[in-house]
Amino acid sequence: MRAAPTILHLDMDAFYASAEQAAKPSLRGKPVVVGGLGTRGVVATASYEARRFGVHSAMPMAQARRLAPNAAYLVPRFALYRTVSDQVMELLGRLSPLVEPLSLDEAFVDLEAGGVADDSRSARAIGEQLRLVIRAVTGLSGSVGLAGSKMLAKIASEEAKPDGLLLIEPGTERELLAPMSVRILPGVGPATGDHLRRAGMTVVHDLVEAGEAELVRLLGRSHGAALHRMALGHDDRPVVAERDAKSVSVEDTFDVDLHDRVRVRTEVERLAGRCVGRLRGAGRSGRTVVLKVRRYDFSTLTRSETLRGPTDDPVVVREAAARLLEAVDTTGGVRLLGVGVTGLADFTQEDLFAQAADAREAEDARQAADARKAAEAERSGDDDGPPAEGPPARDQAAGPAPDGPGTGSGEPETRRWSAGHDVRHEVHGYGWVQGSGVGRVTVRFEEPGSAPGRVRTFRIDDPRLRPAEPLPLVREPPDYSSWPASLPKSLSGAGVADEAESSP
Repeated sequence: MRAAPTILHLDMDAFYASAEQAAKPSLRGKPVVVGGLGTRGVVATASYEARRFGVHSAMPMAQARRLAPNAAYLVPRFALYRTVSDQVMELLGRLSPLVEPLSLDEAFVDLEAGGVADDSRSARAIGEQLRLVIRAVTGLSGSVGLAGSKMLAKIASEEAKPDGLLLIEPGTERELLAPMSVRILPGVGPATGDHLRRAGMTVVHDLVEAGEAELVRLLGRSHGAALHRMALGHDDRPVVAERDAKSVSVEDTFDVDLHDRVRVRTEVERLAGRCVGRLRGAGRSGRTVVLKVRRYDFSTLTRSETLRGPTDDPVVVREAAARLLEAVDTTGGVRLLGVGVTGLADFTQEDLFAQAADAREAEDARQAADARKAAEAERSGDDDGPPAEGPPARDQAAGPAPDGPGTGSGEPETRRWSAGHDVRHEVHGYGWVQGSGVGRVTVRFEEPGSAPGRVRTFRIDDPRLRPAEPLPLVREPPDYSSWPASLPKSLSGAGVADEAESSP
């Protein structure tokens, strides 16, 4: 435990929803819910306006719609969130070499290691500056907690929400924690909290009074001893700049239970391919393949197989996942599937040979495709002139795809316009999708920083309407290259808070 509150925890406020409100002027001050919009979708983030209706993260989307039927329901735009997250993490990196990201919108910072704070006064000053600079650069607010340990800094930022700062002076930890719910402590989830409640312990003070021996009896030696230390305010975990990933995994929840065994196997193979893609993207290989199956009755089964050595071969991972599936009964239906790889390691010689084989396979496939194209061109007379007039626009228009408009294959494609995604119209300019259905798509034309825009409806195959990249939330952020040595002029002096509040 430190003698000065030089560990900072930043948590952006309702991050996804706040980013959507900043990007869409017509949604500011209104309830916004971001998450999966399918029948089995889950809330990722709810704005504070939506939380007043009882909507919260991890809630089923169907329940959220019942609680707040008039809220705006949007699918996530991770490209935008990652961009904003990169801006925030870059700012944190200016404070210290020890920055420990927990997610896109949350991180610990060791201010002492960065030499920017060594007591309460300097730590508070840096925390307030950080909030101002984040607001000016991203247009969003974040809450800051400052304390002598990671646990207390995180508790402080939670208590400071929204858009606040709380500093816990060393020596006041037990007094602060005593009246708080036991759920505020790390590792106390619903099950542990309920177990403690039945034992008559609902606030942190009760844990201190019970003593370590009683907590060990209730929760086991490791968990009980750790919980007693936390109840006393003790936490000596350091801020770690790079946390080594222990596993890589992907999973999908299906709107309708899967009953067809062939379809289930196909989905497992597809997930295995995605998992290997992430594995290779991280420059790793793994030794243990894990299959996760959640059945119709919400029971979840996990099966694993350990290979002879680490691999990133997609064929090996797919085959292992398929073998694991054979041992699982899916008769009643499957609502979720997941494939993961654990026991991560750096690349091995076996992995390099596997990649070389994949490269040869890809090259063979490319040459075969080129040969087919050449044969087709020969049959058509090698006509290099302009193509014949095509079918109507509704048949040849290409809709938004994960990697951009169209597939490049020349094949007709069904347009899908997801609520909240960005579009651009040749006449009306930039906007976002409010909704679509029955062959129509409704778009509101507005940009970050503009006044609320007009709503127009088009056919889903209107060739003038195309997908677009997200616009920056702040077009011209102030120059913060000298921060934290000094604040940008636009953020210093009198009226700083007023200017920050009025930022788009």
